[in-house]
Amino acid sequence: MILWREELEQQEAERLAPYAMKSCDSRGREFPEDEHGYRTSYQRDRDRIIHTTAFRRLEYKTQVFIITEGDYYRTRLTHTIEVAQIGRTIARALRANEDLTEAICLAHDLGHGPFGHSGEETLNQLMADHGGFDHNHQSLRIVELLERRFPDFYGLNLSWEVREGIMKHESEYDRGLALAFDPDRQGTLECQIVNAADEIAYSTADLDDGLRSGMIIPDQLSDLTLWRNVIEELNIDLSRGFTEMDRHRVIRRLVGKEVTDLVHATNDVLQSGKIQSVDEVRSLSSNIVTHSEAMQAKNRELKDFLYNNLYRHWRVLRMASKANRFLTQLFQLYLEEPRLLPGQTQARLGDETLHRIVCDYIAGMTDRYALQEYQKLFDPMESV
Repeated sequence: MILWREELEQQEAERLAPYAMKSCDSRGREFPEDEHGYRTSYQRDRDRIIHTTAFRRLEYKTQVFIITEGDYYRTRLTHTIEVAQIGRTIARALRANEDLTEAICLAHDLGHGPFGHSGEETLNQLMADHGGFDHNHQSLRIVELLERRFPDFYGLNLSWEVREGIMKHESEYDRGLALAFDPDRQGTLECQIVNAADEIAYSTADLDDGLRSGMIIPDQLSDLTLWRNVIEELNIDLSRGFTEMDRHRVIRRLVGKEVTDLVHATNDVLQSGKIQSVDEVRSLSSNIVTHSEAMQAKNRELKDFLYNNLYRHWRVLRMASKANRFLTQLFQLYLEEPRLLPGQTQARLGDETLHRIVCDYIAGMTDRYALQEYQKLFDPMESV
């Protein structure tokens, strides 16, 4: 027996909390479309995102470690999958809309260029006099303009709430400016869950990758309250060494502690505030999704440690320096010789400024493709 969309929507109405965003209450799409027979609007959005070229390219885009550093470190794709897993878990526990949460999770990093945040900073500098570059805005450009998969409109024609979630994505290092999406109001609870899931995913994963790479060693972590808590709970004797299995156990426990604390602290806010609607969530002066004060203090220690000891590690800074050099030279060369751009990209000339077209092209590159393009254009012995 087929489970039809109308039944799924009815299940949402019965199962989800009153503050959850129901798919049948969506503000809809920019271009009207018939509803799908057995998928809700947010399930449909999720599927469209997964099938984009931009999503596939995340496989070879940097999280912290450039792809040439090894195959075992997180990429933008594996990070996105981890964010989606954490986001779904939190949404399910809080009776929020899991499908909307997942769709925003899967789209939240589509706009990142090659070489991680250093690549974003480089593109923003190069575009300083031409509108700048921000990966949230670029994600929206991808789903509204750059992906060409339908004959009647550009982009994916995603629902309003998913696009709002992309623009209201924020974390320790990101702040979105959602001017076209009720900028004076909070995002949905699902949007807020994605922001929290992103921070949990990158903090724990970056610690994991830092330990795997040897850029961080366990002795450096002894002053971190969260680290000491987990080591004691797991009864790990560091005097005997720190094995790969120890690392797996620590990161798994760390993710679990973060998610559990977030679910309970957020539920406390929802209950104490007697939140009963999506509108109430949006009307508050601050986000509902939060950690306890104790966990916030512990996370502050962890984030500061990662910034000072991993993100500013000399090897990571070397990667960033190389990325800046590669992207700057590619950008300048394309500006000077637009005919070096692929034909499909050249076809957009006249639609927008050359700077923006070049920026879009470079932002769409994977780390590997950017390195190959650099070799082809600057190494005289390399075949073009």
